[in-house]
Amino acid sequence: MRYRSLSELRPLRLDTVAAIVGMLIALALFALRFFVSQIYLNTVPIVLAVACGLYLLSLYQQDHARVFPAFPARVAMALPTVVLVGLAGLVTLMVIQGERTALFFGAAGVVGTLLLSQILFASERDLHPGLIVLQIVCFATVIRFTALYATPGYVGIDIWTHSGLVEAILSEESLGAISHDKHYGSPFYHLLVAASSLLYDIPVRGALYLSVGLVMPLSVLLVYATTNLLVSTRWALLATACYAVAGHVTRWGMHLIPTSLGLVFFLGMLYALIRVMRIEYTIRDFFVLLLLSIAVILTHQVSTFIMLVLLLAAFLAQVTFVLGPFGLTRLDTSVFRTKKPVNLVGLVVFNFGLTIFVWSLTPYRQQSFLATVLSYFSQTLEESAGFLNIASDSSSGGATATESTMTLLDQLVPYVDKLGFLFLLGATFVGCLYVVHRRRAEQSVFTLLLASAFMLVFVLGLPMFGIRNFIPTRWFAFLYAPMAILGAIGLRTLRQNLTPGIVFSVLFVFILVYPGAMLFAAESTADNPVFSEHHEKLAYDRSELAAAESIGTVTGSPAGDEIRPDQQLHTDHPYQTLIGRTGAYAPAATDPAVVASNGTVTHDYTVYRTRQSSEGSYFRTPSGRAEMRKVSRSQLCRPEQATVYTNGDVTLCTPSPVTGA
Repeated sequence: MRYRSLSELRPLRLDTVAAIVGMLIALALFALRFFVSQIYLNTVPIVLAVACGLYLLSLYQQDHARVFPAFPARVAMALPTVVLVGLAGLVTLMVIQGERTALFFGAAGVVGTLLLSQILFASERDLHPGLIVLQIVCFATVIRFTALYATPGYVGIDIWTHSGLVEAILSEESLGAISHDKHYGSPFYHLLVAASSLLYDIPVRGALYLSVGLVMPLSVLLVYATTNLLVSTRWALLATACYAVAGHVTRWGMHLIPTSLGLVFFLGMLYALIRVMRIEYTIRDFFVLLLLSIAVILTHQVSTFIMLVLLLAAFLAQVTFVLGPFGLTRLDTSVFRTKKPVNLVGLVVFNFGLTIFVWSLTPYRQQSFLATVLSYFSQTLEESAGFLNIASDSSSGGATATESTMTLLDQLVPYVDKLGFLFLLGATFVGCLYVVHRRRAEQSVFTLLLASAFMLVFVLGLPMFGIRNFIPTRWFAFLYAPMAILGAIGLRTLRQNLTPGIVFSVLFVFILVYPGAMLFAAESTADNPVFSEHHEKLAYDRSELAAAESIGTVTGSPAGDEIRPDQQLHTDHPYQTLIGRTGAYAPAATDPAVVASNGTVTHDYTVYRTRQSSEGSYFRTPSGRAEMRKVSRSQLCRPEQATVYTNGDVTLCTPSPVTGA
């Protein structure tokens, strides 16, 4: 093995310059950690520096006798059986334990590692794509449906609202039943679930699982088809596996809301878009692309905006290659086939126009959806936007402890949650550096690069300026698609160019850490968090569901205008959302309880559940900050209050008619 000289490599070519600039950017970002504490500022610069360093190392290394280690034939033949048996064991374990526990997620991480190891370390002769695709789909199905099976109701918060909208459509047999709601302008999800309920003659919950629920694990095949248009089968399999196990992707396979269906259509559109850029397409291919974009618009507003970002990236990629501002040429036909850039102006204009038209007619908070969104955005720019104006998102947490009382686990949990994303991000950086080489650059891969960059701005960049109007947590599952493809290209680059010892170490650490990190993340464990004192549980047992229904019966399910300010119902988050969204109490009159620093609660109407004492839930401090903590029954249901309902697990307390409290 020897190192090439600078003159041999022409170090001022685009990929080399980009790697060097990336190192400088990482150094500049690293300095920001001394001014503000934020997990991505602490980690992304390190990931970027490592990725750029590995890429530069791959450029300068040259080994004429490299032999990459591969599994023996017997091991490669046995691993698929081991994985399938492991998946069966996961189902059995969940049935025995009654829920997905830490043991379940640990075993699932091992199975995921075995699955990825087949892709990366099987020889060409022993690599069987069809069998590995089957394992990936089975893995995705088991991880998602075990959560759905073990949960009596639904997993998540918004799903309770959407199931109510579907039931309203079925009850009135008309879409007019939701004419007051913003989903009236994007009703495809609700119509699909309602139609499935009528077709199968089953309740809404079963219809949801047999329609959207079944589609979610199968949608990973679209990532495989997309990646296979760019690279060989092995790396298409790797991209598919990385995407299938990703935490946010798993989340929308359990929390089945319009975001889930919007994600499916987005993946279909991504495939159709890359396809027309890679083949001699016909009018049929372009028609499919147009049809899928309309489906996204009629399914979900956030998904629509993300789709528009993708189209904008594709259009800019077209402009880049038509005008050639960087002098890019596509000469290396052994990497990507030479093809004239596809003209996407008409598609972009059509989708932007249709989106504006639909959003202008969509009702939302006393005005149109478009007007409301623009109003909120302008208000944010005026009141809270500013550099490094980083605040905690109440939906994802708040503090679990003050800085003086934080344990080592408190400090490590946020990094465990982000570890899988950071590993994939590092591989993506390497893939981006690879495709900006003049001989490898072409419209399809530049579309993926620009789409990833723009999405990262929305999920990581804008929140640094206090702008969270675009709901960045919804973007990750969409972002993971181009990231998985570019990440597979990046790992392929390292495997081809680095010496066997280094590349084996890199790939081994990746497959050892990535599946487990993604499966232990909060997004994958919403039904039963591994770190229950740091994340809320977004699923409920039968007694908690029965209590919510009984509270509605006891109180008469009052409307918002019937409730005085002192009759607001207070409990923990997210249980207060269940009570409100199921109609047991007016949603506007249910709030998280305010717990003072000394542990006192002064609300008149409160709901206590035993989970608040054992695992902890989110409450608010007097300053309005969300904080996870444990409370006792005597704190939330004080002795001077009256108990009007209890089933042992959940208790409703009101002012006592005797004491007047």
